[in-house]
Amino acid sequence: MNTSAAAKLLGVSPSTIQRWVKQANLQMERTELGHYQFSEESIEVLKDIKEQLSNGVLLQDLKIKGRKHRKATIPAVKPDFTVEKLMKRLEEIEKRLDRKADEVVSYQILQHRREIEELQNEVARLTEVITGMEEAAAQRETVQDENKLSLTPGNTLKKFKKRNIISSFFGF
Repeated sequence: MNTSAAAKLLGVSPSTIQRWVKQANLQMERTELGHYQFSEESIEVLKDIKEQLSNGVLLQDLKIKGRKHRKATIPAVKPDFTVEKLMKRLEEIEKRLDRKADEVVSYQILQHRREIEELQNEVARLTEVITGMEEAAAQRETVQDENKLSLTPGNTLKKFKKRNIISSFFGF
């Protein structure tokens, strides 16, 4: 029987028959032109396939007469201890990194503290210098004020008289 005749007998399309043969990996005889040739046994197998599919069985889970049932299995996942080791190692590295970051921050804080102390000392020294300069300026002002007082007309007259007396002795 050819594919079309088998399809009419089972009430499905010829392409469905071809798909079942391919996906169920059935060994069918072929003609000289490469067309499937179905025997009574292969028709019975196809009828069984149609019934299983109509009952909701998936094509890959079909049980075919005369052949062992192949069921896809997923191998059990074995616990991978290398992943656990890597995770522990990663945690250790993270802890060391945190510790190192804390050390760097502590060092920077101490360095800033030293710099602040140096700046405070410099400010204190500059304050002393400014105070000394202000005192020197104040002393100069008082000396200049005294000089201005000594240059008043009465004082200049006294100086002039002293010069005259001295010059009179020596005859200048």
